[in-house]
Amino acid sequence: MPGVVSMLVRAVRILALFFILAGAVVACAQLPSPALLVLNKDDNTLAIVDPATNIIVGTAPTGEAPHEVAASSDGRFAYVTNYGPFQPDQPGNTLSVIDLGTRHETRVDVSPLRRPHGVEFAGGKVYFTAELNKAIARLDPQTQKLDWLLGTGQNRTHMLVLAHGLDTIFTANVQSNTISMIERRSTPDDWTETVIAVGKGPEGCDLSPNGKEFWAANSGDGTVSVIDVATKKVVQTFNVGTRHSNRLKFTPDGKLVLVSDVASGDLVVIDAASRKVTKRLQLGKAAAGILIVPDGSRAYVALTADGKVAIVDLKTLTVTGDIATGRGPDGMAWVGR
Repeated sequence: MPGVVSMLVRAVRILALFFILAGAVVACAQLPSPALLVLNKDDNTLAIVDPATNIIVGTAPTGEAPHEVAASSDGRFAYVTNYGPFQPDQPGNTLSVIDLGTRHETRVDVSPLRRPHGVEFAGGKVYFTAELNKAIARLDPQTQKLDWLLGTGQNRTHMLVLAHGLDTIFTANVQSNTISMIERRSTPDDWTETVIAVGKGPEGCDLSPNGKEFWAANSGDGTVSVIDVATKKVVQTFNVGTRHSNRLKFTPDGKLVLVSDVASGDLVVIDAASRKVTKRLQLGKAAAGILIVPDGSRAYVALTADGKVAIVDLKTLTVTGDIATGRGPDGMAWVGR
């Protein structure tokens, strides 16, 4: 009898191990390539979407009120800035590191930094802004420790754009009405900052694919400021008729610029060469995050108040569908090609 019991216990253990391994295999198999990552600010989750079917294949937890996400170069991990609720006494102070295969989240405390927001992955490191500290910081994913910090001296350092080669970093400083252009000099730790005045409330911003121009969408006055990177000066400011610009993105070929208007729910399409608005698409409520796929064929625009992401065909400039992702979608990232 004891032998039978021992055999049963062993069988149960083997069966349990089988289900654990099978579950892990299924979880990994569910990660599509490519994949669309969408943050849901009000659910505190990251949704993983198969863009071939527009179906959510998995979710992972995040910290409170996640705003922006970046994926590692190998597509294995997502890095999320947990901004925290808008109450002034509850600023976020963590990043979520998410294994996209297992959906496991590791919460990294970045104190004393507060209100982490814009985030980019480059050179094997995670760069992000810390609004309340007026700073840019860098996380080493291997140690999960901060290994670099640079102050901007500007109020509400919000969005972050890294130039190719990591020799230039741009930030949009919403409450200072400025763009910071931060350039590496002779040594890795020697940086110089040029503060460039733009319109009111610069928020969405992007570097042109050829690296010659930096565009900033000014949320407070409905304009876009164009900065010549070589001279570090604004060469043009023009009106695009937005009520509250949220994000701005160049298409990969540099021909079009997309601006989301969180107040009107519009997506504004601008011809980059002429600086003229060529189309205005009404998408829904609270158009926010924009992601353009690498081949430039389509854009995803988060509609925060509608709980979905609109799909825009960039060849026809029409809306071809939407994806219900959760409550408060905003920041997005693309994994794969």
